[in-house]
Amino acid sequence: MSEVISLRNLTVEFGTRRILNGINLDVHEGETLAVIGPSGTGKSTIMKVLTGLLRPTGGSVKINGQEVANFSEKEWDEIRKHMGVVFQYSALFDFLNVEDNIAFGLKRHYKVSDREVRERVAELLELVGMANMEKMMPSELSGGMKKRVGLARALAMRPDIVYYDEPTSGLDPVMTATISRLIRQTQKTYGVTSILVTHDMESVFMAADRVAMLYKGDIVALEKTEDIKNSKNLIVQAFINGQELPKEVKNE
Repeated sequence: MSEVISLRNLTVEFGTRRILNGINLDVHEGETLAVIGPSGTGKSTIMKVLTGLLRPTGGSVKINGQEVANFSEKEWDEIRKHMGVVFQYSALFDFLNVEDNIAFGLKRHYKVSDREVRERVAELLELVGMANMEKMMPSELSGGMKKRVGLARALAMRPDIVYYDEPTSGLDPVMTATISRLIRQTQKTYGVTSILVTHDMESVFMAADRVAMLYKGDIVALEKTEDIKNSKNLIVQAFINGQELPKEVKNE
């Protein structure tokens, strides 16, 4: 199975504070990998490194076989055309309707006809269960609808890789399940490789193939989703069950 993303000895430091302690992680083609862990443990830092928003202190970062750790902004702009990001708070443009929000990157980076744009937007809105809502404004949308538009926008340029940053944050259980099913459906429909950063274990169980547990800058567990519930790692068990995390634990 080929690796779309490969991290080796990835280290990130801010002054004297080390955020990532030389982690190693592979994400396989076509899979959804969930990255879980308490706040402040480095999950968002990994996401920033993988989207070119943060240059690592050390180590190797390969995306589709390319070493990107020291890419220029111009080089990152090119590789970002093959990525989609679903932001925690949707990050829609308030002054654009649904259609223009979804098509924003498509129009910016590619020469496409108005007809192609309309067809692509209609296809994606159908996928996320919002058919015929092209002309609605963000102010008219519920939180769950904004998340779905955000997913549609992330898919507009037919990316190879999709990053999900807390996509179910602030949603009720029903909409959380809806978004989680959409993540799985997106994987099956388009064959994308995805990283899902989340605190929501129900979303993990529904959407992810494997789970990496990040704790104090280290990956303390990496398991198939169906195995994570029975993990022998005490940190994983405490996190899954909503218990206080142990201060000192030897990894098994």
